[in-house]
Amino acid sequence: MRLHTYWRSTAAWRVRIALNLKGLDWQSLPVHLVRDGGEQRREPFLRLNPQGLVPVLEDDGLVLPQSLAIIEYLDETHPEPPLLPADPPGRARVRGLAQLVACDIHPLNNLRVLHYLRDHGGLNDAQRDQWYRHWVLEGLRALEARLAGKSATGRYCHGDTPGLADCVVVPQVYNARRYAVELAPFPTVLRIEAACAELEAFRHAAPEVQPDA
Repeated sequence: MRLHTYWRSTAAWRVRIALNLKGLDWQSLPVHLVRDGGEQRREPFLRLNPQGLVPVLEDDGLVLPQSLAIIEYLDETHPEPPLLPADPPGRARVRGLAQLVACDIHPLNNLRVLHYLRDHGGLNDAQRDQWYRHWVLEGLRALEARLAGKSATGRYCHGDTPGLADCVVVPQVYNARRYAVELAPFPTVLRIEAACAELEAFRHAAPEVQPDA
C-alpha cells in the first residue's frame, strides 16, 4: 500500500493511525502542501485525485481518496482488529463521532480555507486564527457532550479498544493546540487523547516522526 500524505495533514494522519492499528505494511509518499504553491496542485497528483487533496491510498491498482472512506475500506478488507463496532447502533455512534470532527470542524479550518480567508476574505492573521478557534470550540463542546458520562464511552471514544473515532479525534486535538485553543473544558476528550498516546500505532503516526516532517 502507498499513502500519499503530508506530515501535518490531519486527514492523512487519520489514515496513518488506521494503517498502524491494522498492522499493515505501507509506504509513505509525501506531498508537500505548501512548498512552491503546493505539490497537490500539480498534474501528476491531480491525475490521482482531481480534488488536489491528501490523503490518497493506492492499493493494488485501486486509488482511494477521502480519509473516512479509506479507513472503512481498510476495515472491510482487513477486518482484524476492527475499527468499527459489530452492532449497528455502535457503528452509527462511532461514525457520528468521527463525522462531527471530519465533516463539521475540519472542513471549516483546513489549509485551503484558511488561505482563502487570508488572501480573498480580507482577514488578517489574528482574525483568521479567531475564526479557527471559534469553530474548533463549537465542535469540541459538542464532542465532549457526546462522550462525557456515556456508557458507550470507555477508555477510548467507544469502548476499550481504539477505533475510527479515535483516529479522527486525536489529530483534531493536536491542531487545536497549534492554534492555542483552550482545552481544559474538554476533560473526556483529553483523557481519550492521552490513552491513545500510549499506543505505538498512534505514536508512529504522529506528524513529528514522519519522513517529511
